[in-house]
Amino acid sequence: MCGVFGVFNNTSASHMTFLGLHALQHRGQESAGIAVSDGYDINLKLGEGLVTKVFKEKDLNELKGDIAIGHVRYSTAGGSDPKNIQPLFAHFYGGSFAIAHNGNLTNATEIREQLEKEGAIFRSTADTEVFIHLIAKEKEPPPSHIMLHKNDRDFLPLIFGAMKKVRGAYSLVILREKQLIAIRDPFGFRPLVLGKNRSGSFFIASETCALDIVDAEYLRDIKPGEVLVIDDAGLRSYFPLSYPEEPKKCIFEFVYFARPDSLIFQDWVYEIRKEMGRTLAREYKVDADCVVPVLDSGLLAAKGYSEESGIPLEIGLIRNHYVGRSFIQPKQEIRDLSVRLKLNPVRQVVEGKRIVVIDDSLVRGTTSKKIVNMLRKAGAKEIHFLLSSPPVISPCYYGIDTPTKEELIAANKTIEEIREYIGADSLYYLSLEGMIEAANKHRQKGFCTACFTGDYPVL
Repeated sequence: MCGVFGVFNNTSASHMTFLGLHALQHRGQESAGIAVSDGYDINLKLGEGLVTKVFKEKDLNELKGDIAIGHVRYSTAGGSDPKNIQPLFAHFYGGSFAIAHNGNLTNATEIREQLEKEGAIFRSTADTEVFIHLIAKEKEPPPSHIMLHKNDRDFLPLIFGAMKKVRGAYSLVILREKQLIAIRDPFGFRPLVLGKNRSGSFFIASETCALDIVDAEYLRDIKPGEVLVIDDAGLRSYFPLSYPEEPKKCIFEFVYFARPDSLIFQDWVYEIRKEMGRTLAREYKVDADCVVPVLDSGLLAAKGYSEESGIPLEIGLIRNHYVGRSFIQPKQEIRDLSVRLKLNPVRQVVEGKRIVVIDDSLVRGTTSKKIVNMLRKAGAKEIHFLLSSPPVISPCYYGIDTPTKEELIAANKTIEEIREYIGADSLYYLSLEGMIEAANKHRQKGFCTACFTGDYPVL
């Protein structure tokens, strides 16, 4: 996962991008970058760590211009390397541009090998750089059915050609000297939204929570397969590819990644997560004294479970908010440390009680095992561990860092073996049908569930 942000027509573009990235910090904590154009030159500032560590007021003041893009990174393809910090910048015969990418290309390796055989030199290991090389060497004319605006005739055909060659998930923002471009893959795996403020500035963001922080109104989603161009001539949309009848939006965005105050895929994360908890309560009834959420990701499912079951919700685990999200930490030893730092049981809530612990998912199992152990030590009488999603049995190739089956506990153990491993009295996962039903409750259709089923829309 990563977060992308873009702004057009704002004299404080770098500051607005900083705020947008800060709102998207939950989507990546390894690095951050901003690229700004003043109409003639593109300047970048990149760094490792959180947004507030990378950018100081002096940096933002030096990034002058009224068009900008930004990125917060969580490494998937390419791994964690300073060379992979985005936005990436390129200068070629067609001019200069910067690009930031959320998603993963499934055929990046084979394209890269072919390009290298043809003489291309890569400076990073990120699959995003494949886009740069494809754009730079594209020679095909644009599709005959597309009438290009005069501002788009030099660069847009290069993007269309690159889109024809890549497969997988990509929500992109591209910065040119005088243009902001937003692109979403034909399956619509990752969210991308368009907003506008009262001053007439346009914004592109991975989630609407980033629009809220800059006081912008949500206008609409960037559509699957859409190339949206924003410049002084206005907004223009192109659809250069054929695309599937039904999108394949990542359902794990609703389960875990997106912020609960965001509207993604045209629906509220808050409501979907609560509905998953309600569905879980209908599927699995437990005789217990209280429902305890694993904060923060399990809170809304626990609230839904409590409302549906009638079992009172109690905050039996306190989260230290100065610690980041453990799942998206890149190394296992850091994840282990994060769990110990992040959560602490409330003894007076759990001691002597039969508790239902609710979390959003169980990926590797290390976090859940430590939580159960902590609650046992705090005197919990019974611990029933419930998940508001099905077992994760397959790697994600579209932007989530689960590259091998060896890392996925449900791919290697039965549910009973997992229960025994984490030490719970019972373990229950929301059914696949229940999860989809919950996500579909508010007009949602067309989800990618590959991590739960192994059924990949594109490889």
